[in-house]
Amino acid sequence: QVQVVESGGGLVQYGGSLRLSCAASGRGFSIYAMAWYRQAPGKERELVADITIDGITNYADAVKGRFTISRDNAKKTAYLQMNSLKPEDTGVYFCKITSSLLHRNYWGQGTQVTVSS
Repeated sequence: QVQVVESGGGLVQYGGSLRLSCAASGRGFSIYAMAWYRQAPGKERELVADITIDGITNYADAVKGRFTISRDNAKKTAYLQMNSLKPEDTGVYFCKITSSLLHRNYWGQGTQVTVSS
């Protein structure tokens, strides 16, 4: 059983920073890719950033230059450093883990990020 736990969300003012963490645990699995998604009230879940095991990254246009995704393969942990936050970054941030075997996806419960103006 793979578990995914996000942390680091909270309330921050416009222009502030937050660092989210995503920790995966479970026996006998390896991770191919890790990704962060977000869902604002009344909107669909959207990809924010992802990173493969080789460190190849991909970002949504809305966060390029402000957010940085990274990972620690030994700890099975991903991070999302968010700088210059804007009110439109508000939402629940979810972490998705894609396993190396069969590319199965596992989701966390999400962490709330609120940016006040």
